[in-house]
Amino acid sequence: MSQSSRDKAAPPGDSKRHVNNNNVHIMPAYPIDDVVSPFGDAAPNISDSELRETAYEILVGACRSTGVRPLTYIPQSERAERTPAPSLSSAPSLQRSLTSTAASKVKKALGMKSIKKRVSGESVGQGKAKRAVTVGELVRAQMRISEQTDSRIRRALLRIAGSQLGKRIETMVLPLELLQQIKPTDFTSQKEYEAWKKRIFKLLEAGLLMHPHLPLDNTSTDARRLRQIIRGAVERPLETGKNYESMQNLRSVVMSLACRSFDGSISEKCHWAEGFPLNLRIYRILLEACFDVNEPTSVIEEVDEVLELIKKTWEILGVNQMLHNLCFGWILFHRYVSTGQVESDLLFAANNLLMEIEKDAKAAKDADYSKILSSILNTILDWAGQRLRDYHDIFHDDNIDSLETVVSLGVLSATILVEGISQEYRGKKNQVDVAHDRKLKKVNSSKKLSKNQPNHLPVLSILAQDVTELAFDEKTIFSPILKRWHPLAAGVAVATLHSCYGNELRQFVSGITELTPDAIQVLLAADKLEKNLVQIAVEDSVDSEDGGKSIIQEMPPYEAEAAIGNLAKSWINIRVDRLKEWVCRNLQQEVWNARANKESIAPSAVEVLRTIDETMEAFFMLPIPMHSVLLPELISGLDGCLQHYVLKAKSGCGSRNNFIPTMPALTRCTMGSKFGAFKRKEKLHTAQKRKSQVGTTNGDNSFGVPQLCCRINTFQHIRKELEVLEKKTVHQLRSSHSTRTDNITNGIEKRFELSAASSVEAIQQLSEAIAYKVIFHDLSHVLWDGLYVGEVSSSRIEPFLQELEHYLEIISSTVHDRVRTRVITDIMKASFEGFLLVLLAGGPSRAFTHQDSDIIEEDFKFLCDLFWSNGDGLPADLIDKFSTSVRSILPLYHNDTESLIEEFKRLTLESYGSSAKSRLPLPPTSGQWNPTEPNTVLRVLCYRSDETAVKFLKKAYNLPKKL
Repeated sequence: MSQSSRDKAAPPGDSKRHVNNNNVHIMPAYPIDDVVSPFGDAAPNISDSELRETAYEILVGACRSTGVRPLTYIPQSERAERTPAPSLSSAPSLQRSLTSTAASKVKKALGMKSIKKRVSGESVGQGKAKRAVTVGELVRAQMRISEQTDSRIRRALLRIAGSQLGKRIETMVLPLELLQQIKPTDFTSQKEYEAWKKRIFKLLEAGLLMHPHLPLDNTSTDARRLRQIIRGAVERPLETGKNYESMQNLRSVVMSLACRSFDGSISEKCHWAEGFPLNLRIYRILLEACFDVNEPTSVIEEVDEVLELIKKTWEILGVNQMLHNLCFGWILFHRYVSTGQVESDLLFAANNLLMEIEKDAKAAKDADYSKILSSILNTILDWAGQRLRDYHDIFHDDNIDSLETVVSLGVLSATILVEGISQEYRGKKNQVDVAHDRKLKKVNSSKKLSKNQPNHLPVLSILAQDVTELAFDEKTIFSPILKRWHPLAAGVAVATLHSCYGNELRQFVSGITELTPDAIQVLLAADKLEKNLVQIAVEDSVDSEDGGKSIIQEMPPYEAEAAIGNLAKSWINIRVDRLKEWVCRNLQQEVWNARANKESIAPSAVEVLRTIDETMEAFFMLPIPMHSVLLPELISGLDGCLQHYVLKAKSGCGSRNNFIPTMPALTRCTMGSKFGAFKRKEKLHTAQKRKSQVGTTNGDNSFGVPQLCCRINTFQHIRKELEVLEKKTVHQLRSSHSTRTDNITNGIEKRFELSAASSVEAIQQLSEAIAYKVIFHDLSHVLWDGLYVGEVSSSRIEPFLQELEHYLEIISSTVHDRVRTRVITDIMKASFEGFLLVLLAGGPSRAFTHQDSDIIEEDFKFLCDLFWSNGDGLPADLIDKFSTSVRSILPLYHNDTESLIEEFKRLTLESYGSSAKSRLPLPPTSGQWNPTEPNTVLRVLCYRSDETAVKFLKKAYNLPKKL
């Protein structure tokens, strides 16, 4: 229940407090009621005041044990002179001034209002001290412990710490240690000392004999001896000195009982205060310190700091978060009842904490916890049932806002009793008394009938029907009566039912992982229930000022359709994840055999596309009403898987830069005998052949030309099948019963954009990779290492053309006709680039005379004719387009050397201006060959076998004759 509904039902100041003529807030008078404690009487011979002092001793000891600085004692006479003064220990949390305390997080979590915080110097308890208040002093005052008692306890703890240095509090029996360290001189009278000793013995008896941590054996000699010692101490005072035999006997038997363990070994930890329900009675006394000692209906603003200290006792008392929630929830509820039910904040906080207890109960496996939980819940259920039966006498204008919380308490209590208590305990307690609450009777009976069924999914469908009946009963039976005090009685009731069922529905939805007929049945039943509840709320509030908007706002939609959508999304995610795993696994095994099928495509791609098609068909068969809404998400996931396939399939195939050889440094031609040139040719031929392998891909057979062609075919097949799949998807969507299809079927949501774009990009990359691999890797020995090496006339292009033609035949017979032209065009472009690299960057093994220009031009014509293939190859205009660069550079080889030198100088001066007149700068290599680019002309000169060219290069740049 939100804070807003409580405030609207009962504005602050109107419902809980009245104001007299003197502007003083006065609590309205109600009969003071009480409820029987569900914890039982753990130690009937020990009073609350005695247990309070025991609880304080445990708290001080626990804080001392966990503090970061040693405990110090300051005598009473000196304490007034120090500000602030430590009251429990020197632990930083105790020393913290309450004036700096932030707003309570505990109160905020429980939905309680904050009160004005204390100002510096404000009193604790009686209000006389004018110094800063510490957390420790606040706790002492809240527990009504005198300063004399506080001083006595701390002095004893100092003695204990001195005698057992480094020993933690949970490894000792604190009452036993106090008995030995506290002397008669620590008390104002011998009578007071004897009363204190009597309490210690009663505490040992309760903790070790009446409520032990582990059950006692009836034949236990230690238990019998302890009883005898305790009885003897009543008749004759026991000497408590360390060296007295009586004290040694007592210590021996107490430690033997306290250090027992389940496996029979001696435990390092002492169990003397953690037996049920003694530990809970002590812990509840500690929790009472959270209530203002002067205003019993108010939880102190410093509750966070106080609880921080109290939790330090968990180790000693055997308390955990679940038991803390249980005790604190009960105390809040009990305080609300025992103080006249005037502070609804307490009831609201108890209800919020009961929601946490509901979560705890489902995980609880301890029988003691379940027993106490059941007792508490039955007590609350009885109390709530009485008020719901007699609400016309109980609820008035000033407390009507608590009605919703009372109903919520009853519903939660009944729900936990029926469902939340662990199966181990539920088997022992078959009689769950929920008949007192008329609102819960049908709900619980339906749950009881189905709680032993292995499949709990249909239960919420039955529950939805029962809640619907309860809602109509509220409208026809209860609402006419409640409208005398509340104008929206039926609306509040159905909002509460809506919230309670919503809690169950949310847990149900969080527990299912896939779409099933049962799941859809529950969600549709929930949707129908919600419509009925909203209709009742609207009809009930038709005459209200806001037309029922406030009530509807308190009923957040169940969003059953969204839940179905989430389940469908989970369905989508599971299948997408499976496909992604399949892609990764099968791509590792794919061999890219071009002969695997007649289409020369990879079998893995066929399987991926088949899986995607089956997934799409299964999606449209799902019994959901929102195919069009979820379709983009499904396509996005499948598109991502297919894109992943394409990216993985093309990875490692290389690119243009992987295959182009490194350009050698510029040299000038070596003029000499043919024999010398032949020897140089052989030497450089061998070196460059080795060098041509640098930067290429590995020798894996899966990256051979046929395998690369298979990959290109696969990507083209994916493109073609995606077009088919998109058309099929539009047809399936229009044939489904889904809503809002018009905008989807014609929109971008149905497209496999990523995988389609990746396929196009992959085809482009692999086409270029094949081209440069063939020209610069596979045919490197006849192009880069052979063409025009040594004598031009004896190392022409024919060997290169013969082997290139063989590769073109392989590609023509393998690659799909839709992309074949592109691949062959890329090979042509790469061969033209390779031809120019031989001419302009072929290294010192190559030298061209003016007369070689005709041979070079003729060889290039042969190369172009290979791709034209008498009209059966590439179109002539395409060949002309990509041969333009080569054709523009070949005329340079017809020019004489002097003309080339003059042209180079002119182009250099144009590029560098007057700075080039004194000394020609060396133009950088751009790789973009052009007859008007100085570096291109310079390279023609470098490879010109001519004395004039050699001298010019020597004089201008001092180029070497060899690398």
